[in-house]
Amino acid sequence: MTASDGLRLLPWSGPEGKPCYLSTDDRGGYLSRLADNIEAVQLGAAAELLDGASETLDGEGAGPEDVRRLAQELTGALRDVLRVATSRGHLLAVNAPPYF
Repeated sequence: MTASDGLRLLPWSGPEGKPCYLSTDDRGGYLSRLADNIEAVQLGAAAELLDGASETLDGEGAGPEDVRRLAQELTGALRDVLRVATSRGHLLAVNAPPYF
């Protein structure tokens, strides 16, 4: 199953890191709302991390460990944001009116 089948890519992974999908037409259902809320948290956390990253990198007191930790956190946030973008992109494609 893929998101192109009308499935929603969820913002969490299943066993062994495999993607999880939701099949439902109920966008107000419990799992849909939970996924929406988690995506909002992930996007908010990424925005805050980006602000903090600028401060860390602009300051002169950041050592190699600080930069490494920042890179790890940014990598995780980027992974989350990419998953949200992929999920929402698929939702847009599925719900888009046909081109004439």
